[in-house]
Amino acid sequence: MLSYVDGDMEAFKALYQRHKGRVFGFLMNKLKDRSDAEDIFQTVFSKLHRNRHQYRREVPFLPWLFTLVRHTMIDSLRKKTVYENYVTISEEAVETYSAPVSDASSAQALIAELTRLTESQRQALKLRFNQGLSFAEIAQEMRTSEDNSRQIISRAIRRLRSLLGRKESRDE
Repeated sequence: MLSYVDGDMEAFKALYQRHKGRVFGFLMNKLKDRSDAEDIFQTVFSKLHRNRHQYRREVPFLPWLFTLVRHTMIDSLRKKTVYENYVTISEEAVETYSAPVSDASSAQALIAELTRLTESQRQALKLRFNQGLSFAEIAQEMRTSEDNSRQIISRAIRRLRSLLGRKESRDE
């Protein structure tokens, strides 16, 4: 790793060859899904490359590498969970904070429109309405400013209003 940090690209090839089996095996053991393991595997070695200059010489390489693997896996699982669970934003919260919804079918239509929001918008809505977090807490969770978290939520709500308005006018 020290050679790689100093710019030796052959050292990266050696690290990759030496540790790829162990890293992939660890991911497969934890995830039980080849596609997820492959995605995270690629992300790990991409992060290794990007963060090579942050490697501290006094830290043994293998524990450092597997800390990177674990953190990457956890981050990926969190993002996947947020994405898969975005529909769990409660109908009540959507009704309260977007537009007056006249009936259950309109609320269902609004929830269906959530797929058109960006991942950060869905995450912010979930944190705000499902978990009841403050804008400051959302900012901390999403690693952004409090003002930006407010703006993300505001844009998401405006987008939902717009999408639902277009859907209702098509239904008429």
